[in-house]
Amino acid sequence: MTVQELSVGEVARRSGVAVSALHFYERKGLIHSLRTAGNQRRYNRDVLRRLAVIRVAQRVGMPLEAVARALATLPEGRTPTKADWAKLSARWRQELDERIHMLELLRNQLTGCIGCGCLSLKRCQLVNPDDVLGDRGGEGPIRWE
Repeated sequence: MTVQELSVGEVARRSGVAVSALHFYERKGLIHSLRTAGNQRRYNRDVLRRLAVIRVAQRVGMPLEAVARALATLPEGRTPTKADWAKLSARWRQELDERIHMLELLRNQLTGCIGCGCLSLKRCQLVNPDDVLGDRGGEGPIRWE
């Protein structure tokens, strides 16, 4: 094992991420390991920064698929830089702003919502304002965001 390679236990200890989560992230393509002759996982040191990015992204509610797409744009074997993070977070900003807007809308209009998902309601300001979906034809839940 070279100085640049870390065992799964070392990565778990240094990152605060459970070994099972490391295996899960690897199956999802978020991180990558090398295998020794004895089939033990070895990670490059850059995985620690990638794990930090994953954890922050999860904390703000980014789906793992979006995280995987973003991490795929980074070069392998190089620690993500501050500039890399700026690019990744800028891509997520619009999606987060949209989520915040929807949550604020939900909070502010929750008393008028019966929460059933029925989009034929004439006055659902959360999902079907002014019954725009009803004008497209169909009854009941034809689209749920």
